[in-house]
Amino acid sequence: MNCIGCPVSCGADRSIQSGACGVKGLKIAKYGLHPFEEPPVSFKNGSGCIFFCGCSLKCAFCQNFELSRNTRGKEITERELADIFKRLEDAGAENINLVNPTHYLRHIIGAINIYKPGIPVVYNTHGYETQESLLLADSFADIWLTDLKFIDGALSERYTARPDYARFALPAVKFMAQKPLKMRGDGKMLSGCIVRHLILPLAAYDSVDVVKYVSELPGEAYLSLMSQYTPFGDIDKLPELQRKITRREYARVLRAVEDCGLKRVFLQDFDSADKSFIPAWDY
Repeated sequence: MNCIGCPVSCGADRSIQSGACGVKGLKIAKYGLHPFEEPPVSFKNGSGCIFFCGCSLKCAFCQNFELSRNTRGKEITERELADIFKRLEDAGAENINLVNPTHYLRHIIGAINIYKPGIPVVYNTHGYETQESLLLADSFADIWLTDLKFIDGALSERYTARPDYARFALPAVKFMAQKPLKMRGDGKMLSGCIVRHLILPLAAYDSVDVVKYVSELPGEAYLSLMSQYTPFGDIDKLPELQRKITRREYARVLRAVEDCGLKRVFLQDFDSADKSFIPAWDY
């Protein structure tokens, strides 16, 4: 089947060749209980994360660089993926968290047809999505955990392989924000949308625009504002990315959160920028 899962629509037959995402077949680098997601997602036992390999976005600063560039990982079958769902659920995972799932959507649907988890399913995406893929994912996704990386096209052109990022991400986030918010009485998220944004050096102006966009979304989406940027990836020719953000940059974005009156917000401590948050890969 020719792959048209992401906006690139490269048309590759990924049963025999790699697509724009850099992978063929179904490939993961790690799975397990992850305590570092937003509090209502990791909750008490940790989110049952499955880290998929490959990515068509190819952010220069990707903290999962070895995965997104497909330099490591293990090929599995849909049945093995279904077994991982069951294994994580049996281990007490609060949810099944599909990390970077876009180019594996049809594999994931195949695995869910084999075993449907009895716990919420989290669709953890970079936001570069088509409406068609989101409609398919909406058939099983309970929680959207999406990035909104940039609004300024100059940033996506400089830092990714996709200058058209915002053209697809903005309507995608608007679609995901309409997922009904359901929180259990003890604070665990059962359904809803969290929009993540990573503040980058010299890009606080764009982060302010992201905050404004999120404040105008329909529904009850949360904003998760991340200060954890750590120099990583393929940034040798990007001098501005070779430092962490400053307190002044962070404060500027926090002022925008306050000015926009956002109430459903997760904020990282300014000192969260550390490579210790990058997982050690299993495969």
